[in-house]
Amino acid sequence: MLAFILRRLIQAVIVMVTVAFISFLLFQYVGDPVVTMLGQDATPQQIQELRASLGLDQPFVVQFWHFLVNAAQGDFGLSLRQGAKVSRLIAERFPATLELALVAAVIALLVGVPMGVYAALRRGTFLSQVFMTISLLGVSLPTFLIGILLILVFSVTLGWFPSFGRGDVVQLGWWSTGLLTAKGWHHIALPAITLAIFQLTLIMRLVRAEMLEVLRTDYIKFARARGLTDRTIYFGHALKNTLVPVMTITGLQLGGLIAFAIITETVFQWPGMGLLFIQAVMYADIPVMAAYLCLIALIFVIINLVVDMLYFAVDPRLAVGGKAGGH
Repeated sequence: MLAFILRRLIQAVIVMVTVAFISFLLFQYVGDPVVTMLGQDATPQQIQELRASLGLDQPFVVQFWHFLVNAAQGDFGLSLRQGAKVSRLIAERFPATLELALVAAVIALLVGVPMGVYAALRRGTFLSQVFMTISLLGVSLPTFLIGILLILVFSVTLGWFPSFGRGDVVQLGWWSTGLLTAKGWHHIALPAITLAIFQLTLIMRLVRAEMLEVLRTDYIKFARARGLTDRTIYFGHALKNTLVPVMTITGLQLGGLIAFAIITETVFQWPGMGLLFIQAVMYADIPVMAAYLCLIALIFVIINLVVDMLYFAVDPRLAVGGKAGGH
């Protein structure tokens, strides 16, 4: 187990250094931050002085090393557009994005798993066919279109839910949450559903496919031969083994929800990191873009590591295989 974790940690470090290098290249090839900060009317002397104070006159390797050290400490400098520390901007926006992703993930799990189990156990029924049709639509329709349709129906036509913003939030130290207020839940409903639909359909189809595969295995046939009830077979044996790959996919999808909430946050004007990143791209705010890329990579690395460890713990065959390989 220790060797497994060490290997994953080494891989994680390599990934983070690679992403940091790609992020650093933004400073080299996406505009000139000095000209952006001083404006077009700056004199050559002003440009040279600011470039020297920022360390941009140093060799490429030295600049990258300084960037790497600062990034490891969470320091990405100042936003070129807002003039504030990038770390503070990220800290202000991160709670909104994380809450949106977590609520969407819970919706996807609570709805997707039962739908997948039903579609597997009741193949050919009308409701099963409806679920499969919904899953096909969920996979096919782009997220921004789903968001716009939900706004049109539930905000504009029916007036049940607000179409933008986060609602009332409560400050818990530096963390802000809308999950402790009624208006916060009211505002998060539509964006969370929009973000959850693709993940929901993916989980449903995965659970259905895995359940059908497990039900064809020999140990399920033996369980039937022993006279166990259908409920025990389906939920005590089949579903338990089905959820192992589902757990892996769900963990990785959580990182995807955080990273790709950009479209949903833009449609609903949700004040999270995705909206901050879109605004940074529009104004070529390179420090914010670099910090966003590094943070998303870190989130994926951490989730990958946790999922691998859970998978290693849940599936004993991996441990046995690792020992056999070692001998």
